[in-house]
Amino acid sequence: MSVTDVTARIGQIQAQLALLAPRTTSSTTATSATSFADALRSTTDSTGTAPAAGGVSGDAVPAGTPFSQLFETAGAKYGVSPELLAAIAKQESGYDPRAVSPAGAQGLMQLMPATADGLGVANSFDPSQAVDGAARLMRGLLDRFDSTPLALAAYNAGPGAVLRYDGIPPYPETQNYVRSIMAMLEAA
Repeated sequence: MSVTDVTARIGQIQAQLALLAPRTTSSTTATSATSFADALRSTTDSTGTAPAAGGVSGDAVPAGTPFSQLFETAGAKYGVSPELLAAIAKQESGYDPRAVSPAGAQGLMQLMPATADGLGVANSFDPSQAVDGAARLMRGLLDRFDSTPLALAAYNAGPGAVLRYDGIPPYPETQNYVRSIMAMLEAA
């Protein structure tokens, strides 16, 4: 799915929401969704397409990236871009393996305890386990949604939210999360 397809779908969803929402809410929703659609458009390459699901412009994590060997190893093992894994870690924890979010997400890759358990990650604070678990999670999300932006939205807000909204949820946190990581990938 190209960015053009995603932005077209956002427009369709905006139109549907405008019909369902009260007058004051629809203009707010349309403004934030339009801004998000513009941001998605800005992540396209010269051909007008986004990087392929899980793929990005290069194969290697930039030199000097913390935990780069873990991203490279897990990326190769699960077929997920090491750059994508590194960008998630940077966005999620700032590469801090001891990070804990207010919501309870833990470690370098900010896995929720239940998610970590489901992935077989015994210790989310162990960078090796966290990156391996996050790579498996992203592989599943990329396979399920066939889109890097949608997989990132599911990583942040949960797959249920992506399915419920039939796209990137209208949550500012999730929209900023996807926008930020896609920008990191584009800059790499």
